[in-house]
Amino acid sequence: MAMALRCFRHLPLLLYRSSFAMTRGLPQGPAGCSVLLLDGCRQCVHQVLLTRKLATKKGKGKGQSQAKVNISAALVEDIINLEETNEDMQAVVEALKEDFSRNLSVRTSPGALDHITVVTQEGRFPLNQLGQISQKSPQLIVVNMASFPESTAAAMKAIRDSGMNLNPEVDGTIIRVPVPKVTREHRESLAKLAKQSTNKSKEALRKVRSKSINQVKKFKSKVSEDTIWLLEKQIQQMADSTAAEMDKLLAAKTKELLG
Repeated sequence: MAMALRCFRHLPLLLYRSSFAMTRGLPQGPAGCSVLLLDGCRQCVHQVLLTRKLATKKGKGKGQSQAKVNISAALVEDIINLEETNEDMQAVVEALKEDFSRNLSVRTSPGALDHITVVTQEGRFPLNQLGQISQKSPQLIVVNMASFPESTAAAMKAIRDSGMNLNPEVDGTIIRVPVPKVTREHRESLAKLAKQSTNKSKEALRKVRSKSINQVKKFKSKVSEDTIWLLEKQIQQMADSTAAEMDKLLAAKTKELLG
């Protein structure tokens, strides 16, 4: 009798929640989950928060955006680390920024040659670890290869193949690098290189996205279909946002290069 009274006391609350769930389109508690557990059942809360948000358009008008997904990283940490995924995507953006700054400048400076990779028999090294780089005049950069004379030819090739429109000349262990004049053709060439670099970065971004989605799919047999769907959509949204950031960087760099 006492048990029946306790259950009856919670009946209005149960009916209210059931009605609210139906009105909002939210899933109800899993089978076997009593009203007394609804307040603290992690499975219920998890399922409610991860209910599929239909990606329908807000209206038939042109330009309407789709519904966005924003999943709490803490709720899905056992499936995938979304913060780590975001960090990996941002690392691609930072690498693109560095490439723009280092290799795609209208005016060549000694620092622009520092990290040109030189392939030698002993391995791959930045140019500034093999030679002493200095600027003799606004039109001339000199690389002294006296410390590693055997790598002079490899350094010459690396500078020529750097994509910086440089034509080095060698005199013993001294490499002279004339700084090209800033012509319209040179600016357009740099703008094309910026586009190529951005495309490579987007390919790296797609690999991060695919890796993350594959990680989520490993849990298909352990979590609901809605959870998988939402996570895939969230990862895609993160990738789209990062790609848009890259497009803005490219537009700014192109404007800078073309003047």
